[in-house]
Amino acid sequence: MTLSVTELEEARRALDAPLFADLAGDAKVSFEFFPPKTEKMEAALWNAISTLLPLEPDFVSVTYGAGGSTRERTHATVARIAAETNVPAAAHLTCVDASKDEIAEVARAYWDAGVRHIVALRGDPPREGEKFAPHADGYQSAAELVAGLSRIAPFEISVAAYPEMHPEATCADTDIDNLKRKIDAGASRAITQFFFSPDAFFRFRDRAVAAGITADLLPGILPVSNVAQTRKFAAMCGAAIPPWMDRLFDGLDDHPGTRQLVAATVAAEMCRKLYAGGVRDLHFYTLNRAELAYAICHLLGKRPVGGVKPLEMAA
Repeated sequence: MTLSVTELEEARRALDAPLFADLAGDAKVSFEFFPPKTEKMEAALWNAISTLLPLEPDFVSVTYGAGGSTRERTHATVARIAAETNVPAAAHLTCVDASKDEIAEVARAYWDAGVRHIVALRGDPPREGEKFAPHADGYQSAAELVAGLSRIAPFEISVAAYPEMHPEATCADTDIDNLKRKIDAGASRAITQFFFSPDAFFRFRDRAVAAGITADLLPGILPVSNVAQTRKFAAMCGAAIPPWMDRLFDGLDDHPGTRQLVAATVAAEMCRKLYAGGVRDLHFYTLNRAELAYAICHLLGKRPVGGVKPLEMAA
């Protein structure tokens, strides 16, 4: 993909001026959360959401456990966001261990709760190490799930994408072909798995455009606060962790404050490079913590705005 004159000027500015000097704050952001398992986790979740809502995200999404293991908690979380705020809420939904009728029931319940946005995923097997096996009466793939949801109600649908290729894909071309099938089935955007190299996203974006994909491609940003946990996530989704990142976080296990500062700096610098390459939509995997995402957004010029309906009370 060839950069425009404006983007080239922006790239030069990123090199010549302080990285975060006077950014326009025009990047759009969205945030992902997971449903809480305990009262303490629930309080932390709602505090995180309350902190991030004033940044006026385009939407916030809530994950869905393998095999529908968090179905009720996901529904309750998304429904509360939809009812108590004016920020669009998106619910994750997967094909795993569910028939088409069961998925339709869940989708209609979301629609009735005022949820108009679904993140449609094939989903991971409920047990680690197993391969995905479609339900006998279920959808075979995320593309089929997107088409099925489109028949149920006029949902806005997001899907997943993999800048460094899905672990089960045979090659980058087949991975892009699968993404195109999901978009052609009715999805309006793709949210990428996390990555730690801006070039990985730019190469992926170029391949997608060359394949005729015109839907929005949102880079997924994971601020690293726990290297061991991130390494586990990366192994599951095919993301590469650069050696310098391991070295950078070495020795910080007993210094959580410093670790957060380093994590915010690393992620913000990558976001700044994405911005210099024309990216204006960023999706943050918050892990139900607000501090890192909020700090990165602030560096990118985002500021709290009025008019965002707050949560009525913390849980």
